Amino acid sequence: MTILVVGATGATGRLLVKQLLDADHAVKAVVRSKDKLSDLAQEYPKLILTPGNVLEMSTIELADLLEDCEAVCSCLGHNLTWKGIFGKPRRLVTDSVKNLCTAIQHNKPSVPVKMVLMNTNGNTNRDLNENYSFKDRLVITLLRYLLPPHVDNENAADFLRTEIGQDHEYIEWTAVRPDNLIDEVEVSEYMVNPSPVRGVIFDSGKTSRINVAHFMRRLATESDIWSKWKGQMPVINNVE
Repeated sequence: MTILVVGATGATGRLLVKQLLDADHAVKAVVRSKDKLSDLAQEYPKLILTPGNVLEMSTIELADLLEDCEAVCSCLGHNLTWKGIFGKPRRLVTDSVKNLCTAIQHNKPSVPVKMVLMNTNGNTNRDLNENYSFKDRLVITLLRYLLPPHVDNENAADFLRTEIGQDHEYIEWTAVRPDNLIDEVEVSEYMVNPSPVRGVIFDSGKTSRINVAHFMRRLATESDIWSKWKGQMPVINNVE
């Protein structure tokens, strides 16, 4: 397969790129600088780096990039700095997803392209009656007013859920919701559920980035896993 990865130089994105390459898939990555993935590019000939910014690329440029891609994986996120949290672009994830979907629709692929979005467990799936505690709901409401990245994640998933929907001709999607992200060296046992099985702010669990990358890789490349979770917002947690 050929998969486009955006956010490829981030902590999770880089792991996803390597896992896809190790599985012998071709990977295209849009990067601000090729230097951050130059080591992988030298090791893996199937990694194609395109300098640029999805927010600034035209529909035609993105459409050309996506022409032979069967899946798109977004690991985009805001840097955890003052500028990254409160500066521009505040709609990094949402507008990037919209631009990519516009380009996919421009191509009118014969088979729907998979869109795998890395999201957050703090974002409620409004298609389900998810049982968040009062304390969790209160904090999430505060985050919605105080932290622009949280709203961006909500809006990106809502765009896929409401604008793309369940029966789009050219796009299928899944929004992966990890819990508190941690770094681990190897893939470990993890569980995936349609909704949170514990608190998302209070009594929350942990999810290693390498496990998120592993699940996203499987979603993008394995039809049985995709059939199970497409059009949903699965929650991924490490098994403790």
